[in-house]
Amino acid sequence: MSETKQLTLFSLSDSTGQTAETLSKAAIRQFRHVEDIHYVPLPRITRQEQIDKIIKILDQSRPCLIAYTFSIPALKEYLEKQAQQHNLPVVNLLEPLIQTISAQLGVKPPRNEHGMMPELDEEYFKRIEAVEFAIKLDDGKDPKGMEKADIILVGVSRTSKTPTCMYLAQNYAMKVANNPLVYNVSPPKELFQHKDKCVGLKIRPEVLHDIRTARLQTLGLPANSSYADFEQIKIEMDYADRIIEELGCPVVDVSHKAIEETATEIMYLRFPKPLSRELK
Repeated sequence: MSETKQLTLFSLSDSTGQTAETLSKAAIRQFRHVEDIHYVPLPRITRQEQIDKIIKILDQSRPCLIAYTFSIPALKEYLEKQAQQHNLPVVNLLEPLIQTISAQLGVKPPRNEHGMMPELDEEYFKRIEAVEFAIKLDDGKDPKGMEKADIILVGVSRTSKTPTCMYLAQNYAMKVANNPLVYNVSPPKELFQHKDKCVGLKIRPEVLHDIRTARLQTLGLPANSSYADFEQIKIEMDYADRIIEELGCPVVDVSHKAIEETATEIMYLRFPKPLSRELK
């Protein structure tokens, strides 16, 4: 049996690096069974001197791979040239799609702006408003505000409700509230008044047990706390299942799912596109 190679993937961007990071991590997740893949984001690369320093470091970090999303032609060309000279594999993450769109439209990409920073348009301010909404209505605060929510997430503690709310706000401009389902605590009446907006987040008991145990260790609390007791977890989850069934809402299993995967599934369930409906 051959020994698994270690690999470090460096993503370079002349802006925030969010696109490069999303695409790189999506590719890495295809190799979940391989533990020796390391990811290093390098955003805000805007000068050739920075590329020189990076190439020098990468030359001593083999095996490695460069993935980039530069929008400035001069930076693209310089990086490609330096990588070739040092025999470093390099991938332009956006070029194939950009060139295909260009060919289909019969036009060249009209913009090669430095950084391609988001414009402060209406969509931008909607996202800011959505983030503020998620913070205000986090963890069951202000149930009356659920009336203005686009989505309401429900689930037991540690099912990634808060980070999923923030992701949906930042990436989809969705106003998302979340309400924890706590054993023997009745949910607010507003939850049932707006149950058409609800999505339940479920998780396998053994996965939740591991997450809660790790959480207790991080906080320096005893591992035998009822919070991480496996039997107590099953009782909590049975109670949550009954509430979710009463709400009649769709459910997403978040076990071993990345936040972006969970968010995409939630959007599909709450706002299916016409083609999506046909594919169900």
